[in-house]
Amino acid sequence: MSTDRIALVTGANQGMGRHVARELAADGVTVFLGSRDLARGQAAAAEIGASTTALQLDVTDPASIATAAARIGEEAGRLDLLVNNAAISSTRTGVDLAALRAGSRASTVSLEEVRAVWEVNVFGPLAVYQAVLPLLRLSSDARVVNVTSGLGSLTTVAEPTSGYRSVFEPAYAASKAALNAVTLAMMVELEGTDIKVNLVSPGFASTALVNFEGTESVEDAAREVVRVARLGPDGPTGTFTLWEGVDVPW
Repeated sequence: MSTDRIALVTGANQGMGRHVARELAADGVTVFLGSRDLARGQAAAAEIGASTTALQLDVTDPASIATAAARIGEEAGRLDLLVNNAAISSTRTGVDLAALRAGSRASTVSLEEVRAVWEVNVFGPLAVYQAVLPLLRLSSDARVVNVTSGLGSLTTVAEPTSGYRSVFEPAYAASKAALNAVTLAMMVELEGTDIKVNLVSPGFASTALVNFEGTESVEDAAREVVRVARLGPDGPTGTFTLWEGVDVPW
């Protein structure tokens, strides 16, 4: 990978986002680390080291997104890589996965909860994409990587024997299915350009997103996100994969 690339990773003050930012910075990439809480973003950027800059970026706040995009434009002049990683599983805190799933059934989940999760997981990536697309168009090797979940594969969930079927619900799981649809729209829009778009399902990481009940380390879970983020100009576009480039059905 070229060491003069410019990247933006959203939701990067912790978990997989921070790990992806760290890996890219180790490659020599200039990383803008997006964090809703600027102080936490600055702490993460300081821990990662030189070439990493924290940005206050709340993907649900249009003014925050616009300010972040403007700063990237002013300081870097373009954007080569966008990793849409910011996501939430629920607005509820301190709730284990069993309780979270029990309260997320289609018949009982509150519409306010669904709207809040979709605001971050669906509208957030689209809003960031729209804001930075002019900067991506200035790159000779631009790529968008959207981080989804295997739960968002409708083909998989529709299979009666799928392990994902029993935990599919209208908030988090359906938001990832919607993100997949939004990503497909990006792919269609950009298929005649040099900007590449990829969708990645990471592993089940033990992070705050799932109350640290995941089965994989952050490093293992993020491997496919990192691999795809590192793809060069000859790398594929229009893919939906998990580790090691295994295709996921839409």
